[in-house]
Amino acid sequence: MQYLQKISLILILFSSVAFSQKYKTSSTALPGKEFPKIDAKRNAEFQVYFPDATSVTLEGGDGMQSIQSSVSKGKNGFWNVSTSAMEIGFHYYWFNVDGQRRNDQNTQLYFGYGQPTSGIEVPSGEDFFLKKNVKHGKIVNDSLNSEITKGQRNFKVYLPPSYGSKKLPVLYLYHGTGEDITGWETQGYIINILDNLFAEKKAQEMIVVMDYGVALNPEQEKMPDDYPRTVLSSKNLDKIVIGELIPYVEKKYKTNTQKAIAGLSRGSYQAMLIGASHPEMFSAIGVFSPVIYEGTESDPFKELPIGNVLKSGKKPYFFIGIGEKEDERFFQFNKELTTFLNKNKYPYFLYESPETYHEWLTWRRSLYQFTQRIFR
Repeated sequence: MQYLQKISLILILFSSVAFSQKYKTSSTALPGKEFPKIDAKRNAEFQVYFPDATSVTLEGGDGMQSIQSSVSKGKNGFWNVSTSAMEIGFHYYWFNVDGQRRNDQNTQLYFGYGQPTSGIEVPSGEDFFLKKNVKHGKIVNDSLNSEITKGQRNFKVYLPPSYGSKKLPVLYLYHGTGEDITGWETQGYIINILDNLFAEKKAQEMIVVMDYGVALNPEQEKMPDDYPRTVLSSKNLDKIVIGELIPYVEKKYKTNTQKAIAGLSRGSYQAMLIGASHPEMFSAIGVFSPVIYEGTESDPFKELPIGNVLKSGKKPYFFIGIGEKEDERFFQFNKELTTFLNKNKYPYFLYESPETYHEWLTWRRSLYQFTQRIFR
């Protein structure tokens, strides 16, 4: 009898431990918060406080579109939300509370969709973007006054662990629509990605300039927020990068003559526009989730001088990254680009990120792949 009691006690203890380990708090939760949390099957639970609400629904970005959720009103103004299996990666999300968009009070906020937005990290089992016991670089804030936009432009600069010992190449890196210069640092984990690569000697150390992807003067800001304005902004950005940003960076930081340019989504268009306009200046062009603006069926590159890379004697290295589950339009942009490159026998590297959407895990993986292949 005593033996059976011991067995029962062990089973009770084991089951309680197993239950406590079933859900783990997301890495995006604020310190001391239990929610949001995710189990081993990637089901998620949220608990949010909206005491006066009559209706609460979970909404979010690309990777949240196929997620099913159930909502119940608990005690003391709290609402409980449970989901089906989540997709891997980082997802923006929010709650529709009686028709109004509200963030989760339990998470850090990230600048996405044009405003501070909640985020949840669903583990993919990878560690290339996690902080490890290696030498660490740093990110510094910087700015310049632009004659093009008639004002101050802020940007961030990543400096690798050995910065100061020698002159280094520079990667100019752009974010996407609705995001800002904080994206690559916070959602993108660029410090961890590069620190780990450099420690493993998988990439050449480099400086990375994370510039702002909008370049409009006060009058142009009044234009409708549409594709023509985006193209105009990108052309202004080209002038800023070549005439203002690069000279500023090369004067202030210890750089050598090597430069590369890359970006995600809208930033991919900007990287192609700037890189293709000056193919002799950039040794590599990185396109993460390609976007092409204002093209036509007969002339898909009407506002993108991609043909310049064919004429360049230096032939910049061309990298394309895309998520396996991205919307069809991004694969169409990718097809237009690769068809052009194949037709003209221009070499490129195509990376397809498994199981990811038009989201940050796709872009982290693309950066990881791209930075290993440049400045060699």
